[in-house]
Amino acid sequence: MLGAMQDWDLRVTHLIDHAAREHGNREIVTHWADGSETRTTWGEVRLDALKMTQALRKLGVQSGDRVATLAMNHSRHLVSWYGAVGIGGVLHTINPRLFDDQLEYIANHAEDQVLLFDKAFTPIIERMKPKWTTIKHYICFDNGEFEDWIGAEDGQTEWAKGDERDPCMLCYTSGTTGNPKGVLYEHRSTMLHAISGIQPHSFDFDAQAVMLPVVPMFHAASWGLPWGGAACGVKFVYSAVNDPKVLHDLMIREGVTHSAGVPTVWLAMFQHLDATGADLGKLKQAIIGGSAAPRFMVERLMKAGIRVAHAWGMTETSPIGTVGAPSHNWDELSFEEQVDNVCKQGRPLFGVEIRVVSLDDNTVELPRDGKTSGALQVRGPWIIKRYFKAEEDATVDGQWFDTGDVGVIHPDGTLQLTDRTKDVIKSGGEWISSVELENAAMSIPGVAEAACIGIYHPKWDERPILVVVKKPDADVTAEAIKDHLAQHIAKWWMPDAIEFVAEIPHGATGKISKKDLREQFRDYKLVDA
Repeated sequence: MLGAMQDWDLRVTHLIDHAAREHGNREIVTHWADGSETRTTWGEVRLDALKMTQALRKLGVQSGDRVATLAMNHSRHLVSWYGAVGIGGVLHTINPRLFDDQLEYIANHAEDQVLLFDKAFTPIIERMKPKWTTIKHYICFDNGEFEDWIGAEDGQTEWAKGDERDPCMLCYTSGTTGNPKGVLYEHRSTMLHAISGIQPHSFDFDAQAVMLPVVPMFHAASWGLPWGGAACGVKFVYSAVNDPKVLHDLMIREGVTHSAGVPTVWLAMFQHLDATGADLGKLKQAIIGGSAAPRFMVERLMKAGIRVAHAWGMTETSPIGTVGAPSHNWDELSFEEQVDNVCKQGRPLFGVEIRVVSLDDNTVELPRDGKTSGALQVRGPWIIKRYFKAEEDATVDGQWFDTGDVGVIHPDGTLQLTDRTKDVIKSGGEWISSVELENAAMSIPGVAEAACIGIYHPKWDERPILVVVKKPDADVTAEAIKDHLAQHIAKWWMPDAIEFVAEIPHGATGKISKKDLREQFRDYKLVDA
């Protein structure tokens, strides 16, 4: 027997329809790379997306075809998200920070038909055009070409019809090992993710929210913000440049209440605030993801009265998996205890289940005791089942996706990540968390950045070394770092060496590249080894 409710497929075009109908005059602001600014509305974004749908049809783009973008954060990029899926196509956001061989691979693997790009990336386009074998049409966002292209249409059309399980978006992993892998999101999974993401215990969106997303639209579905923002009709404030002075000016002028970015974004903003004596205006929620936020960062934001939503996720989880929200006993906790809580990765949203399993057997579930560390696995309706074009599932036992993270789950369900399975250091049969060592080092005033890797040792198999970048003019020494670490870590976790470098290698998404760091130190010999 079937239920008696209306059929209403969960397709993401409902999001832009709702935004235009219920929040049609709400502004979308863009600060462009040339310093100019434009203002549009949700109603105008929907109309332009419908025009783009018409224009794509004239190019011969079919349902299921991939429409790629190579662009920063701006309103025309937002239009393209809805215009691409509006034709029944699959939006493929390309990360311009990838290396040429990765750019070549993902565009050809995706079989992109159309590429929309920012003028700033013209050198990439000219370099890659001969290598991209499937792209037939190139359209520039910000030289008048995009507006002329859609301007020839009237927007009097309808979105493509289809099943809610049809694909709508394609994002590739950063490819730290081997070629990048494609993650193909569905309309249904994306809608469920958007509905969960706007909840108070997550991104806390409503119609009063003014969101400045620093997380790029080309990375991990921009954390779902363009979809969730439409569901609530938030005011988006976009910047095509990530200069902290520009971002801060926009925050103050536009009354930004919410912002989202990786820890390095907030570090740069802190430096700007320290240099100018400014504050963060009306900001009330800082969403931090991509990598673990250092304690001092969380503490500083919370002392300013800003709620920190410390999130964990990955491309394969659409990407929200867990978010740090106030616990039921929040008001009973001291400030230090509240900071401790927020520094963890938070609890799963409804729709996500997590567990930790033995590092030696990925089917043996470990207790949620806040002590027992294991490999993190996850499942749910917006979690990957298989990679794009892969023949085999990416899950364990057909259910659980192995994230590659290592962590513990506390009795209240809070996740605390301690490492990556490939980065955890096994010394004398015991595990050492490189992440905890890095976080302890990052709390030292003179340390700008720190990374911990394991080095071969003939007796202990591996021992940790700490690679450190000093802050400008800092006088921090290896001895001072070790004295500080001794107060925060087990004695046998103490790094066997501390090496100072000018910079630590990062990957295309801004995360520290442990792979490149290990290569840099592959011939390193410990003194007592």
